[in-house]
Amino acid sequence: MLVLKFGGTSVGSAARMKEVAKLIDTPEKKVVVLSAMTGTTNSLVEIADYLYKKNIEAAIEKIKLLEKNYQQVVEELFETKAFREKGLELISSHFNYIKSFTQDMFTLFEEKAILAQGEMLSTALFHFYLEENHIQSILIPALNFMRIDEDGEPNTIFIKEQLQHELALHNTSNLFITQGFICRNPYGEIDNLKRGGSDYSASLIGAAVEATEIQIWTDIDGFHNNDPRIVENTEPLAGLSFDEAAELAYFGAKILHPSSVLPAKLANIPVRLKNTMKPEALGTIICNETKNKGIKAIAAKDNITAIKIKSGRMLLAHGFLRKVFEIFETYKTSIDMITTSEVAVSVTIDDTKFLNEIIQDLKKFGTVEVDKELSIICIVGDFIAESKGYALKIFSALENIPIRMISYGGSFHNVSVLITTSDKKEALETLHKTLFNHD
Repeated sequence: MLVLKFGGTSVGSAARMKEVAKLIDTPEKKVVVLSAMTGTTNSLVEIADYLYKKNIEAAIEKIKLLEKNYQQVVEELFETKAFREKGLELISSHFNYIKSFTQDMFTLFEEKAILAQGEMLSTALFHFYLEENHIQSILIPALNFMRIDEDGEPNTIFIKEQLQHELALHNTSNLFITQGFICRNPYGEIDNLKRGGSDYSASLIGAAVEATEIQIWTDIDGFHNNDPRIVENTEPLAGLSFDEAAELAYFGAKILHPSSVLPAKLANIPVRLKNTMKPEALGTIICNETKNKGIKAIAAKDNITAIKIKSGRMLLAHGFLRKVFEIFETYKTSIDMITTSEVAVSVTIDDTKFLNEIIQDLKKFGTVEVDKELSIICIVGDFIAESKGYALKIFSALENIPIRMISYGGSFHNVSVLITTSDKKEALETLHKTLFNHD
């Protein structure tokens, strides 16, 4: 069985949905995972924000505008009057549900219910389109099988059991459609796998059904060796290891959600990244082993904050680092990079939700300095311990860029440097030219 995930741009219009229908109309047994149409989740977040602020008038106006957009999609998607009416009835039902939240108190639970509507709409409309074109498919609600536990982590045993039960109910069918991103929490309430979670859904589903391959279809032909939005003449990569892909995804490559690599890696299921706009392109295959050594790609992660804790008491102080890390653990804030000296420790974070509280707690152990508007440049590849020259190449390329922190040696797959965001473009371009021999 194959698992195919199509992102928001891949189903972002009636025309794109029709192209996706052609791509999946093949004999292989498959589960197709769809994101919400492009822009829908952002609009739903905006609606929820208005409702939180009790700006009901603005929320209703935004709801009506989004509903009108979907009505236009229905007109363009379906050929027959019967299916247009069916589509419009579906749209009306979902948007009446969204409008119902303008009448009562609005909480986090209601917000998550609203955010789920995007995936529900895209999958239902796509399922109707397949039905109109006599392509047999089964729509299986992700809310029936996708569940997270008390810590927000996927309940993989529940997912596997329930999904296999859903598929067994239709064991003669070859095509199943379901939603990415959305799930239920331990109490049965609608929840989600956070932004970008459709990739995660696909990987979890792939592991649950023991898929032969997971395909992530987006609007770019695989991982590139640098950010094509910033650097010219980037090239797609034919292959990456799971570890390399995870580093690139975490440190800024937008094509793949960072969490989505692990379930596929643990189940040893190859992940293929494909381009719906250029389906003939080979894309990038991600698996447990790759043949090529050396530097593969460069990525950048923005909105980084650096925190330095200086303390004369740190010198030879037993347990100092543990106490520092416990503060970040208390506020569930992940650390990206860390450097230490005899009198200071510096860390970087990308989640500043509890920054003020973290700073206040850290001041118990020393003076605290905070720098913002920073970026992490991540150079990814397979750096075996005995290899020579990689560090020289990287740091020679960055000789004119002020470097704030360096992380080297913690992984065979990643060399990271911290720089100011204003230097990011120059850093990416000069690294690209030096490392990939572009004149």
